[in-house]
Amino acid sequence: MENHANSILTMTTQHHHSASLKGSAAALADHLRAGNVYRREDLSRLSSAVDRDLSKLVAAGKLRKLAQGLYHVPKLSRFGPLPPDDHLVVQSFLRGDKDFLLFSPSAYNTVGLGTTQLYNRTLVYNRKRHGVFKLGNREFDFRVKPRFPLQLTPEFLFVDLLNNLDELAEDRDSVLDRARSLWPSLESPELHEAVELYGNAATRKHIKAWMDDPVPA
Repeated sequence: MENHANSILTMTTQHHHSASLKGSAAALADHLRAGNVYRREDLSRLSSAVDRDLSKLVAAGKLRKLAQGLYHVPKLSRFGPLPPDDHLVVQSFLRGDKDFLLFSPSAYNTVGLGTTQLYNRTLVYNRKRHGVFKLGNREFDFRVKPRFPLQLTPEFLFVDLLNNLDELAEDRDSVLDRARSLWPSLESPELHEAVELYGNAATRKHIKAWMDDPVPA
């Protein structure tokens, strides 16, 4: 009941602030759509005083600043403002580029190599940006990669897990031993293709050794 009351108060307050907007700030607000993410440079085409208007919209609760030059229009639910969609945030940060793969290392737990750790970070494989960036309340680890799939597959996750063994919050040797023991049952044309496309030098070396010296049945 208290959360619902706070939600109503939040929406009422935002409505009051929005109603008080005037002039170019009000005109700019009319172009905003709840849930969307915008770059300053895109909004500057709609206002002759964009920085002043953006400040007013942030103060009024119509916009939330995610990072320098990056804004989100909160979408309200009965429980309050919803966080922005990660894919929209990353796409806007990459200036509209949709060529990226976003995932949590927790996805490695689906491969079947005994990993169980959960990770409070998000990887973004892309072709433009490298580094850890805080966007809103989230941190995104951007990594430039020459190749990556458009969607996660079991084969890609297996290879990428091996690529990132040194970063895992797991016992590296245990994971590697399990990967070797399971290799004969997992081996497939799709997995070989994933190794060729996405495997780093160390991963390829491991798999070549397993093929040359298979685990005895």
